[in-house]
Amino acid sequence: MKLIMPSLLIASCFVLGGLLFKSSVSYDCSLIHSQDSVFVLTGDYRRIPFAMRQLKKYPNLNIYIIGAGAESFYNPSKKVKIESESKSTYQNAKAIRQIVKNKNLDRIVIITTEDHINRAKYLIQQELPSVNIISCPVPLYGMSTTKRLERWTIEYIKYIVTMFGIKEGHVRGEKL
Repeated sequence: MKLIMPSLLIASCFVLGGLLFKSSVSYDCSLIHSQDSVFVLTGDYRRIPFAMRQLKKYPNLNIYIIGAGAESFYNPSKKVKIESESKSTYQNAKAIRQIVKNKNLDRIVIITTEDHINRAKYLIQQELPSVNIISCPVPLYGMSTTKRLERWTIEYIKYIVTMFGIKEGHVRGEKL
């Protein structure tokens, strides 16, 4: 009994924290301004097409595709710039910091999937504390409930690890 109560308490806190983590995602795409600089983090096939739809709505956006795999993206527009050196969310944040400082930006929009947005925004905010960051998460449509729950759980664990100061590493074989 002495072992069961603390275990139940820890499990309950983990589940409650996970629910708060999921419910804290802000969907601020409606706050995009026509002249914004948008940073799209690679890693999920939904992100770049979602960003291109935003470019159709707001043709004056400056879009930066950040991360591994970005070089395979066909770039039909001078409005789309590609950074393909960063290979983790933390490296993405550092690459974004460099671009923001070079362009002297005080407001940016980040696009990534809804399960990834909290950790990505946290890491970028750590690198750019005085920059206004607008979240524009991509919904995880077309995915089984089991797969969606798995992705949210992995991102929640990565978020917790990041909050403890570990910005790069591996969780279940995936780079943070």
